[in-house]
Amino acid sequence: MRSLAWALAPLLAALAVLGPAGCGSAPPAGDPVNAQDVMFTQMMIPHHRQGIEIARLGAARGRTPELRTLASAVAATQQDEVEMMLRWLHAWEQPLAAPSGAHDHHGGLPATDRRQIAALEGSRAFERDFLTLLIAHQDDAVRMAGVEVAGGADPEVKRWAERVRESRRAQIAQMRDLLRR
Repeated sequence: MRSLAWALAPLLAALAVLGPAGCGSAPPAGDPVNAQDVMFTQMMIPHHRQGIEIARLGAARGRTPELRTLASAVAATQQDEVEMMLRWLHAWEQPLAAPSGAHDHHGGLPATDRRQIAALEGSRAFERDFLTLLIAHQDDAVRMAGVEVAGGADPEVKRWAERVRESRRAQIAQMRDLLRR
């Protein structure tokens, strides 16, 4: 059996990418902010909140230490990121939520269906279903971050979006490894 430290190395490396500069900083005054920056931030907040909900289920119901540790780390990281994004929106004097229907007008990227999360709660194959759902959820974050990198204006938000892409890809690789066991 592989050691816990070895199994968690990709996650810890991915979390290190975020570092102190990625959590809690506000964009410097005067940096340009465009509609893409605002929409990305507004849409990532509910996406992250769903990720936190999914991850907390994994932390509570996971059988293996690797899965529980991964889930706890995802929940903690994404909570910090939600707080950072809320600070950005306040600093930009923008609404904290996207207007109704805005999701469709900005790429129509999918959201995790509430029914999927509810089904996970009662799953008999919890670890497999948890990993499958969180992989899909984190892949959505990678895609959303890619849209920001391509079309955003604020340098700090774009740097953070790139770190999101890198860290979520590492998490996906780790979760796929866990699925193969």
